[in-house]
Amino acid sequence: MKKRSMAWLLSAAVLAGSLTGCAGRKEKEPLSYMQEVNEAVKPVKMEDKYRNCYEIFVYSFYDSDGDGIGDLKGVDEKLDYIASLGADQIWLMPVCPSPTYHKYDVTDYMAIDPAYGNLEDFKKLVKDCHKRGISVITDLVLNHTSSEHPWFQEACAYLKEHKGKTDINEKDCPYLSYYQFEKSDHDKNGYARLKGTDYLYEAQFWEGMPDLNLDHPAVRKEIEKITAFWTSLGVDGYRLDATTSYYTGRNSKNIEFMTWLNDMIKKQNKDAYIVGEAWCDSMTYTSFYQSGIDSFFDFDFAGNDGEIAQCVRGTRSAKDFGKSMIWMQDKIAQNGKDGIDAPFYTNHDMARSAGYYAMDDKGEKTKFAEGLNLMMSGNAFLYYGEEIGMKGSGIDENKRAPMYWSKKKSKGTTKGPQGMEAFDMKFAALDKQKKDPYSIYSYVQQALRLRRNFPAIARGDVSMDEDLSNEEVLVIEKKPKSAALSPVVLVYNMSEKQQEVDLSKMAFPQRTLSGVLTVNKKKISLQKERLLMPGRSIAVLTQK
Repeated sequence: MKKRSMAWLLSAAVLAGSLTGCAGRKEKEPLSYMQEVNEAVKPVKMEDKYRNCYEIFVYSFYDSDGDGIGDLKGVDEKLDYIASLGADQIWLMPVCPSPTYHKYDVTDYMAIDPAYGNLEDFKKLVKDCHKRGISVITDLVLNHTSSEHPWFQEACAYLKEHKGKTDINEKDCPYLSYYQFEKSDHDKNGYARLKGTDYLYEAQFWEGMPDLNLDHPAVRKEIEKITAFWTSLGVDGYRLDATTSYYTGRNSKNIEFMTWLNDMIKKQNKDAYIVGEAWCDSMTYTSFYQSGIDSFFDFDFAGNDGEIAQCVRGTRSAKDFGKSMIWMQDKIAQNGKDGIDAPFYTNHDMARSAGYYAMDDKGEKTKFAEGLNLMMSGNAFLYYGEEIGMKGSGIDENKRAPMYWSKKKSKGTTKGPQGMEAFDMKFAALDKQKKDPYSIYSYVQQALRLRRNFPAIARGDVSMDEDLSNEEVLVIEKKPKSAALSPVVLVYNMSEKQQEVDLSKMAFPQRTLSGVLTVNKKKISLQKERLLMPGRSIAVLTQK
């Protein structure tokens, strides 16, 4: 970059800092190269469903009362941290009463698990989120309840009392029809036996999670009550758990149920945002957009074997990555005109990303992978702790380890799930990373800032420059449907070595370097129309 351009950017950054506070940075604290460039642009406030969503496992996040278990008050205490990171939405994993630590088996859909607090704590958390412009979505677990749920307990008690009898009557026990009971002498896949009887019940996950009969009108009325309850408390939407299991192996029925669910929720709150988990092939989960549900998680790009990790390892080309993004947006558009992609890189069911790349001691591959995820179109999701490169693999408990606030156990640090194995983190704790402008934390913070600086990053339709894109370099334009938002060009160097991109040959008009992501202190340089990009870097180009 020319000296004059850099001087202008630095002075603009100082001005922006005086106006916005630069997220609380001290006046004389030196800026990193990314901060110099990115903080010279003022974030744009958008009120829509495209957000930067931070997934929180409350149990392991922050403990406010010293019992070793995270709680809602703990999340509330950390809202300023979440906002300063750049998130403007949180997804709370299940918070309802449950006999398990993960709480995906609910015993009361309209209460808070006592380990997490109470409804007053929840109301305050939602209120405090909204004050900061943070929306709140909660996990809605409808495929099954806990086997300890009163509905199931009453149904089981009735069947045991009437075992061997033929006068089974739904009028005597309405909850019989809330579940999928079946009389049989033989075991059946996806079913568990009710001990002491000749009845089976559907339980696709395990015997402690009996599946609900989602076709039954009474069950649907219960669901309507549940969503109305949380809507009345200010919840902005829901994450739908296990949508492929609503009707296992019957995708048309899954779509039919989600259509009803979407319509019902949006009668209660027309602006509700709903994202579904459909852990399956992309042809299936893109077809689910026919339901009207806003988003489905983009599993093709996530995890150790997903497209992001393949690109970082160099086993998938930059150009192919661009083609995959275009294929995904086209499939979503074919199935739902208002569909919003939900890119994510890891979640609570996946090994954490710090273990994906061998010899990544400086975290450069880990950083770049986060950049690839957060530069995708849609409502982007970030799992707590990924912003500092937390480690965790193997059993599920390891993937849900305590948030690594400090190397020394400090106030708020949780004990983590029972059964979690002991292991050391690969990268520094948050308190140390916050002081390093070149840490994983700082990189993720800058990536989230770019999404706010340039609304087209989240909201733009992708077009690729076929001629300039190749094995190492990807050049795409993101053009929003709204004429009020300016298109941007993203240029990726996915190789380890510097790449030169001749912008004079680019099909798009953007020529001004306005945003950068770099994994080390090396800088992106724009000399006339020669864009020089260090290894694993991303440039945002705009028109003047």
